Amino acid sequence: MSKQIRLNAFTTPAPGSQSSSLWNYPGNQAAKYNTLGYWKDLCHILEEGLFDSLFLADFLGVYDVYGGNADAALRRAVSIPLLDPVQMLVALADATRNLGFGVTCTLSEAPHIFARRMSTLDHLTEGRIGWNIVTGILKSASKAAGEARITSHDERYDIAEEYMEIVYRLWEGSWEDGAACRDTAKGWFADPSKVHKVRFEGKYFSTETIHLSEPSPQRTPVLYQAGASGRGRAFAGKHAEGIFTAGPTKTVIARQVSQLRDDCEKFGRSRDALKIYTLATAIVAETEKEAFAKYDDYRRNLHPEGGLAHLSGLMGGDLSKYALDEVLTHFETDAMKSAVESFTSADPNRVWTIRELAEHQSLGGRGPVFVGSPAQVADQMMDWMEGTDIDGFNLAHVIAHDTYRDFVDLAVPELQRRGAYHTRYTPGTLREKLNGDGSARLAAPHPGASFKWKGASI
Repeated sequence: MSKQIRLNAFTTPAPGSQSSSLWNYPGNQAAKYNTLGYWKDLCHILEEGLFDSLFLADFLGVYDVYGGNADAALRRAVSIPLLDPVQMLVALADATRNLGFGVTCTLSEAPHIFARRMSTLDHLTEGRIGWNIVTGILKSASKAAGEARITSHDERYDIAEEYMEIVYRLWEGSWEDGAACRDTAKGWFADPSKVHKVRFEGKYFSTETIHLSEPSPQRTPVLYQAGASGRGRAFAGKHAEGIFTAGPTKTVIARQVSQLRDDCEKFGRSRDALKIYTLATAIVAETEKEAFAKYDDYRRNLHPEGGLAHLSGLMGGDLSKYALDEVLTHFETDAMKSAVESFTSADPNRVWTIRELAEHQSLGGRGPVFVGSPAQVADQMMDWMEGTDIDGFNLAHVIAHDTYRDFVDLAVPELQRRGAYHTRYTPGTLREKLNGDGSARLAAPHPGASFKWKGASI
C-alpha cells in the first residue's frame, strides 16, 4: 500500500450517533453524552490511537421526515437531544495535546461573527481546529429559522461561495503578519496601519468590518466538506482540504473519489491536495468468532426505525412509505443527493431493500462495516484503501466507548506492524499534521491564500 491510513473518529454530541437505536445496549456509555468526562475519556482513547481528529457532526433541525414527525428520532435518539459541539472543544483541547477537532457549522450566522468564533477556537486549541462546511439539508432547520422553504440545493452553494470569500478576507487579509505587534515601548498592542477593513457587497451578504480577532495559528481553520453531488464536488474541489464521503460499496466510493480529485484539478490544485476520508465502522475482537458474535448481537438488538428515521432525514424522503422488503428506487431531492444516489444508482451491481437499509444505517451509518480479528479488519481496511484511492476513514462507533477502545488496542498495533499506520504524531497545527510540510497556513493555489494582504483593497 503506497500511503498510510489516516483516521478521524466520527460522532455527534448526542446519545445516538450513527448507531442511534443501540444507545441502551448493555455497557454502552452513550447516555452520558452530556457530561464532560464522557468526551474527555473518548479523546484520551483517540489520542492514544493517534487519530487525526475527533469530528463532531451537527444539525440545526430534527430528523422529522420519517412518518412526517420526529417521533422515531426521539424514541431512538437520532441526533436528538443534541448539544452544541463548538462549546465543548476548548475543554477537550485542554485535555489533549495532539488530537485535532473538526466541527460541522452551517452558514447560519453572520460571516464576521462566525469568523471570530473559529479564530477563537484556533487560538485556544493552538491550531487544532477544522471546519466542516455545511450548507444545510434539513427542512426542519429552515422552519426553525423562520424560513418558508429550504433553499434549493444548488443555490445553497451559491450562498456558500459568497460566505467563503468574506471569511477568507477576514482570516487571511484583515490583519497583516505582525499587526498585533505588542510593542511595549510604544504601548501599542496593534499597529493600525497593518489592520484593514473588509468591504464586501454581494447578492446574499454585505459587510464592512475589521476582523475582531488577531490572526490565529492557522488563520483559516482546516477546511472540510462533505458534498458529493456534482455541485458539492465542485465546491469541494475549489475549497476543501479534507473531504468526508460515505457509501456502502467500494464502487460507490471509488467513483466519488475519482470525481473529487478531477474537480480539484479543475481549480489548478493537485489531485492529492485533498485528504479524502470515507465513513466506516470497525467491529474488532481477538478472534473472528468473537467479533462476529458481537456483530450478530448488535444486529439482534437494533431497531429499524432508528436507521430509517436517520436516512429519511438525510435523503429528504419518507422511507416509512415503503414496505420493508421493497427496493429503494431513485428520487429527486433538495436534501443530500449523494445519500440517495449511493443506494440507488451509484453501484449498478447492488440494490437495497428498505430492511437492508435500516440495518446498514443502524450499524455505523452509510459506510462499510469491517468485522473480524485484528488481521482481518486490517486486511479489509487496506483493501478499501487500494480499491478506492481514499486517504483514510471516518470511523463511527457502535458502542461508546468500546468500539474505539477495541480498535485502538487491537487494530492499531496490527496496522502499525504492517507499516500502514503512523507511530507518532507530526508536530504542529492540525494542518501541519495532515500535510507534513511544516506550513500552518493556506498556500497557493488554494483560493483562500489569494486573500492574504498584499497592499490592495480587500
